[in-house]
Amino acid sequence: MSAPEIHVEFAPELALFIPQGRRLGATPVTTDGTSSLGHVVESLGVPLTEVGTLRVNGREVPRSYVPSAGDTVDVLPVARPQQVPGAPLRFLLDVHLGTLARRLRLLGVDTAYESTDIGDPALATRSATEKRVMLSRDRGLLHRRELWAGAFVYSTRPEDQLRDILDRFRPELRPWTRCTACNGLLREATKEQVADRLEHGTERSYDVFAQCEDCGRPYWKGAHHEQLEAIVANALAEASRPTPPAAPPRRS
Repeated sequence: MSAPEIHVEFAPELALFIPQGRRLGATPVTTDGTSSLGHVVESLGVPLTEVGTLRVNGREVPRSYVPSAGDTVDVLPVARPQQVPGAPLRFLLDVHLGTLARRLRLLGVDTAYESTDIGDPALATRSATEKRVMLSRDRGLLHRRELWAGAFVYSTRPEDQLRDILDRFRPELRPWTRCTACNGLLREATKEQVADRLEHGTERSYDVFAQCEDCGRPYWKGAHHEQLEAIVANALAEASRPTPPAAPPRRS
């Protein structure tokens, strides 16, 4: 008995994960007759973190659906804004996304970050334990079953990375409330409270300070404040834009 053959077509947004020969139109795929559609899609290179609706012969099906011979499958990307149920929206970033981590913290988004490479199993376990959305450009990491939730970071440019994550998840923004170094919460501080941590000359030049409740790092409006204000202003402007209506479903 021959193995069932199905036809799978991926949305253009998922082309990055697909070998060149499968990117255009429906591609014949031989299945084993027992694996779920989710497993089949993942075996073709697409992390399930990036997969939204699955349609078989025009009908929406769960990932657990076992495809039959002759099925035509449409694989759509995650709908935006993406809803992450079950916990406050929090992120975990791997060692390669330090700038993105600092910018999310600048905006007041709860963002854990590993500054050293602790390995995929440890990252996946932390994601599950702390119920954090794992952000990474490591496709292998996003395939791990232990992840609580995850998302691929599509760009290598921090400004584009930030824009994409804010558009995808629409987190609540509370700028200037978190430490960009450790993710702790900031509180107002007097000059005297932070004097022993200030750089030479800073004490004479500034009067308004904040301090991290966790690591004690002081903050003030220094030389780079205008650049940081621009990042915050752009993010708030993007967040205030109405969510575009969902695209109509594709027809098979």
